[in-house]
Amino acid sequence: MGFEQVYEYDGKRDWGSFGLPREGRLAKQPSAGDIARADVPTCLLTDSLSEVRRRVRESGWDSCIVVNDHRVVLGRLGRKAIGSDQGESVEETMTEGPSTVRPSIGLDALLERMQSKNLSSWLVTTPDGRLVGLVLRRQAEERLASGGRALV
Repeated sequence: MGFEQVYEYDGKRDWGSFGLPREGRLAKQPSAGDIARADVPTCLLTDSLSEVRRRVRESGWDSCIVVNDHRVVLGRLGRKAIGSDQGESVEETMTEGPSTVRPSIGLDALLERMQSKNLSSWLVTTPDGRLVGLVLRRQAEERLASGGRALV
C-alpha cells in the first residue's frame, strides 16, 4: 500500500496509562490509579524551601512532590529533606527524577515492587509525567487485604 513506516498503537494500554475509566474483566482489579493520593503536597522549584517545609510539616505529610506549572514531576523532597533545616532551595535539596508508575499498573504488582524495595510509597504519573498522586504502601496492603474492594 506504499506505507514506509508502520507503528502499532495499543490504544487500550495508553488509555489506562492516563488513568481513564476502564471496563471489562480487568477493570475489577484494583490499580495504582484507584488509590493514588492526589492530596500529596506539591511545590514548585521557585517556592521558598522554608515555606514548603513548614506547609508540609503542618499538613502531616513527610514528603513533597516538586512539579512544574503543568504538574509534571521534576523531583521529590523526602523525609530527610523535609525534616532538615539545611539546603538553600527546593531545586538544590530535591531528589531529581524519582521513579514513577502509570495509573494502570495492578495494585498487586505495585505492592510487590514496593515490598521488594522496602518503600513506603510510590509516585503515579501519566505517560507525559503529570502527577496523578502517591500510593501509600499501607493503604495498598489494606485495599488488597479487603479483597480489592473500596474501603469505607
